[in-house]
Formats: sequence, C-alpha cells, structure tokens
Amino acid sequence: MTAAEMQLAEQALIAKGISVEQLMRQAGQGAAQMIWRVSADLPTLVLCGPGNNGGDGYVIAQWLREKGVDVRVAAPLEPKTPAAQQAKSRWAGDTISLADAVPAPQFVDCLFGTGLARAVGDDWFAHFSRLFDAAKRRVAIDLPSGIESDTGILLNRVKKFDITIGLGAYKPSHFLEPARSLMGDLVGIDIGVAAGSDLRILPEPRLSAPGSHDHKYSRGLVAVVAGAMPGAAQLTAMAAQKSGAGYVKIFGSAGLEAPHPSIVVETVDNIGALQQKLSDNRISAVVIGPGLGRDDHARELLTTALAVEVPLLLDADALVIAGTQFGDLLQNRNAETIATPHAGEFAGLVSGGLQNKLADSRNLANQSGCTILLKGSDSVIVRPDGQACISAQSCPWLSTAGTGDILAGVIASRLAIGASGYKAACEGQWLHSRAAQLAGPAFTPEILIDHIPAALQECL
Repeated sequence: MTAAEMQLAEQALIAKGISVEQLMRQAGQGAAQMIWRVSADLPTLVLCGPGNNGGDGYVIAQWLREKGVDVRVAAPLEPKTPAAQQAKSRWAGDTISLADAVPAPQFVDCLFGTGLARAVGDDWFAHFSRLFDAAKRRVAIDLPSGIESDTGILLNRVKKFDITIGLGAYKPSHFLEPARSLMGDLVGIDIGVAAGSDLRILPEPRLSAPGSHDHKYSRGLVAVVAGAMPGAAQLTAMAAQKSGAGYVKIFGSAGLEAPHPSIVVETVDNIGALQQKLSDNRISAVVIGPGLGRDDHARELLTTALAVEVPLLLDADALVIAGTQFGDLLQNRNAETIATPHAGEFAGLVSGGLQNKLADSRNLANQSGCTILLKGSDSVIVRPDGQACISAQSCPWLSTAGTGDILAGVIASRLAIGASGYKAACEGQWLHSRAAQLAGPAFTPEILIDHIPAALQECL
C-alpha cells in the first residue's frame, strides 16, 4: 500500500471501533516478537521519533524489557501524537536524547516510517548514523528512516539494514530500488488491515500444459520482425519457442539464417512483403524492436507492424523510434499491446524523463492504452487501468546484453496463447527471472533460454 492507502486502511479499522492505540500496540508487539525470535536478549537501543513510528518503538522497547532484554530508548523529541504519547507513558525505562545515546549491539530504527517526504535533518541523521555504524545488528521498523515510502527514493544516505519489519502491509519502497537493496531480510507483521490497493507483488503464474486437442496454431504463432541487427530477433524467437509457443517465424532480409531448424525464416525485402506476411490471420502475436535499427527503414517496419490488429510487443529500438510520440502512435490500435522499456528507453517516451517508476508507468499506460513493463532489478508492470505489480524476484546476472530480447520472446509466447497484455507480461517476467535463477552465475543468453522450460515446469 502507498502511504495514503495505508492511512485509509487504518481509518477503516478505526471506524469499526479499533483505536489507534490498539493498532500501535498490535504492530509494536508483533515487531518486538519478531526481534525477539531473531536476536533474543541482545542489548538493544531503540530510536523513537515524534510520530506514530516512534510510538511503535516505545511499545517494542517495553515488550522487550519485560522479556528481560537490556533496552534503552533515545528520542530527539517528545511524542506529538496522542497514541505515541500513550505508548511512551507505558515505557518503564529512561529516555535519553540522540546526542547522549551510546551505541548498543542491536539498533532498532523507529525514527520515521511511512509518509516521510523530506530528508531527516543533518544533526539528527549524524547521530543516527553514529549509532547505526557502531551496532552489530540493525533493524528497521516499517521502513528505514530516510526513505520515501511510495517511490523507493533515498532522502538521506541510508545504509543497509539487516532486517526490515513491514507493518500492516508492504510499501512500494520495500520492492523499488534503490531502497530495496537496503532493506536486508524483509518480513511483514499483520495488524488486520484489509487490502485496498491496485499494487501487488508479482505472483508465480499458474499455467496449463497443452491439451490433446491443441496443435501448433492453437498454441500460438509468434512472428518476430528482424532488422539491422538480426541476432537480437533470433534470441527473441528462440525464447518464444522455449516458452511454449507452438510455431515461431522470423521475418527478415534475404540471407538471414534460422537460429534453429524448427524456427522458420521468411524473407521480407520491402514493406509490401512485410504487410503481406503480417496479414496471415494465423499469427497470434508479433514482436518488433529487438535489433530493429533506428533508420528510416526501421521506422517503416514499425509503422507497418503498428497497423496490424494483432497482439503486439514493442521493445528496444521500436521504443527509441517512437520516443515521445509513443502514445500518439498507439491511438488507433485495438489489439493488445505491450511495451517493455528499460529505464533509459522509458525516459525517452515521456516528457521530463523518468522520475517515479510506479506513477510514471501508470501515467504512460493510461495515456497510451498499452501495458507497460518497466524493466530493471525491480521491474514494474502496469496495465492501462492502473493495476500494477512489482517483481520481487531479482537476479543480477541478468545485467547482460541479450536478456531483454529473451524477455520479449517469453512474453510473446504467453501473449500468443490469448493472455491479456498484462497477464502475459506478468507471466513472462516471472518465467524470465526464474530461468535466470536456475541458470546460475555468468550465463550467456543461450544458457538462459535453455533454462526457460524448467521455470515453466514449476508453474504447471
């Protein structure tokens, strides 16, 4: 949930008769129990801010104290909210200033949580950092202080925690970079709030194997339009085939060789030839962009593909060519369309560049009527109505040339069997990430492709 959604969810509970103090007690005690399970009686310093996150800290400190833990509390200010004030009134120990605090083996950050919109002041953060650096174990409650909850943006120079305990619901920044890399182990504490968000964590897909009635066309014919650098299109075609497409074709210039005997290559020497090839009503999905090039001929190829009312995936050079005219180019399309930009390509699609991964992706999807998959270690997938998911899977070995071309092929195979653009993008993203995990370190694109069937098998 975003900060605003979380506030609404809490207000809904309060309207049912649950007080803020009860919610705080439930959240704080749940977090304290998690800390106790992980580190038992490790001497602990809890930093409590003036808001409700600080109130959670007083509850945590008292619960641990009653367990016999050596707990100290440091706070820069007195609590400002009634619930936090009540929580402090139940704290039986002393409270010292940040400046007077001495380090402890365990550091618990309850300074600021969800809703922080500006940097923590330099003086406070200097003491925060001093105490953090001297600890052996660092725990963040809800979010590390200095992180904007809805975007993952760092408002301060936040360092990596050992564990982050989310309260009530996960926040976007738990899964968005650069914040995600600083969370350490992420766990959640349920305080009874009901889901009220269009944002989800990317789930493992549940797929079906072909039935006895299926044939190559019912399993989907994927057509890949090749351009100036046909190797990228070949990788896309190989990935589509390994992901379950029943039939894969590449449309390219004379002399283009098939990457495998079972993949058909058909020559298109001019735009008229491509128009004719794409008019085949057996084609289930078209991919254009990988290795397309950016010259006038590439623009003509893209214009031709956009005019065909077949589910279409746009990647790489197709997105660079489209630029800020992206939304206009898609205005007349009725068939499912997916765009898979990385951050650099996305910045070229929108005026002002990429500022907020989630909000900007939602805006572009809404304006273009296209499913957007913003690629990265924290891939965001958004459909035009705003429903979105963030991939919690990551594999740093995917940071190599060719893996994006493979993702395009995997998604196209799902699109070709009739899945919606959003569903195809979600399924393809999960399979791609899982194949990378199965492939191990330092894989080539070809090795990644070979591990797609194993990822697929896990979902059947």
